[in-house]
Amino acid sequence: MATHQRKKIKISIVIPFLVFILFFSIMIWQKYRSSYELPVTPPQQQVEGCRTVTLFFAADGTRLAREARSIEPCDDSNSCLENILDELLSGPVGEFEEAVPAGASVDAVLIEGDQVTIEFNRTFFDAMPSGSSAEMLAVYSVVNTIAANFPQIKSVKLNVDGNKETVLRHLDLSDPLQPDYSLEESPQAEPVKSPVGSATKRKGAH
Repeated sequence: MATHQRKKIKISIVIPFLVFILFFSIMIWQKYRSSYELPVTPPQQQVEGCRTVTLFFAADGTRLAREARSIEPCDDSNSCLENILDELLSGPVGEFEEAVPAGASVDAVLIEGDQVTIEFNRTFFDAMPSGSSAEMLAVYSVVNTIAANFPQIKSVKLNVDGNKETVLRHLDLSDPLQPDYSLEESPQAEPVKSPVGSATKRKGAH
């Protein structure tokens, strides 16, 4: 009788232990199999990040200044150029001012080799502030922005309202223009000249 009871006690201990070992073994096997199985769904393609571009705006009404801007990825040069010009015409987000007249828009963009032609609407001419300085800042805001972001572009032709021989009040746009980064420099004040003959008078005074 005592021997029979000892057998029952041993079986009651061994069975839970075996169940625990079996369960633990199954868990290890599943973890091992999942670590080596290929995923059922293919990984998603990584989306290309935004592109940082350089825009030229007016600073203090006397010079051009650079402002960095992030834009969405684009498929080709024409699309990229149109997106950059849209950002330029939308105006600065920082402390600078618009150089291109408000209301001006781009009707067409054409890249031919190392030259690009930009077709502006009539507002680019009509809303242009008076003065040669304002015209220079507006025109080279566009030219420098294009050249800085597209090194392959060497010259920019600006047409207004379909006119290839556009002449602003002070600036002739009939020929393609090259970038002019010297417009980023502040205008230097002219040196003060001494009155003529003042040095002679000082030397002769005793």
